Amino acid sequence: MCAVAKAIAGVAALVLLAGASGCSVQRFAANRMADTLAASGTTYAADEDPELIADALPFSLKLMESVLASTPKHRGLLAATCAGFTQYAWAFVQQDADALALEDSDRAWESWNRARRLYLRARDYCLRGLDAALPGFSAELRAAPATAVTRAAAPETDLLYWTAASWAAAISLGKDDPALVAELPVVSALIDRALELDEAWDRGAIHSFLVTYSMVRPDIEGDRDAIARRHYERALELTQGRAAGPHLAWAESFCLPREDRACFEQSLHAALAIAADAEPAIRLANTVMQRRASWLLAHADRWILPPLPDDGAALEPGP
Repeated sequence: MCAVAKAIAGVAALVLLAGASGCSVQRFAANRMADTLAASGTTYAADEDPELIADALPFSLKLMESVLASTPKHRGLLAATCAGFTQYAWAFVQQDADALALEDSDRAWESWNRARRLYLRARDYCLRGLDAALPGFSAELRAAPATAVTRAAAPETDLLYWTAASWAAAISLGKDDPALVAELPVVSALIDRALELDEAWDRGAIHSFLVTYSMVRPDIEGDRDAIARRHYERALELTQGRAAGPHLAWAESFCLPREDRACFEQSLHAALAIAADAEPAIRLANTVMQRRASWLLAHADRWILPPLPDDGAALEPGP
């Protein structure tokens, strides 16, 4: 009877709210939906079926955008939408484009350009999230990045990270756009502030990002290789060896540019040796990154020349 009474009281309260203000009920429902969608990322992240997620994400992302039309300043949903578009673009659009490039460069460019647009879409949601948390932040960020980011505190670490990640990814696919490339100092300011606020955030995600970014950022001071290595080692510590991401970042950002095949293959095999279920919360990320590691290994001869025979190897006799 107590449960029934509570249910009746709840319905009565909603009726009274509706009578007082239909808009208030609508906003309440929209905010509840926004809260639910903002928390949905953990469910996706633990899934073991990338194809299922690839099919489901477009609908979820469009639903998030629809709910944001009613709750445009919902900080949590803005962050989740930004993260969702960034991850979808990388895992399911850019990866397909990279594979397609081996056979059809024109179609690959179409997909890379689509991924770039999705990254910029993600970035804009993150900037809206930062403005919701820190009014006027995005305008200040573009005018004076190093000063603007000092306004952000630890609760904004997720938004700082995803803004930097989506922006950097867009720039990496938009090197033909000088205006976009010129925004790299903004990326540097965002990720450096995130590192300063919470370097262990999300199992070392910031350090994994900085493995790659340290190898290309124009404003780095000191030994670039040593800095990237420190981030790599710290990422491994924070993930307790349960994430493929740091190994993949090291293989592609450090080993590959040096055409160090032994380093490249060793790092990719280390990524593949991670048990996908070792950390259920990042099962999907591990699965996607291990697929990329397998693909890179399968086509290693396209990236790095195969090793020469040993000096002592027997030579075929001449004619």
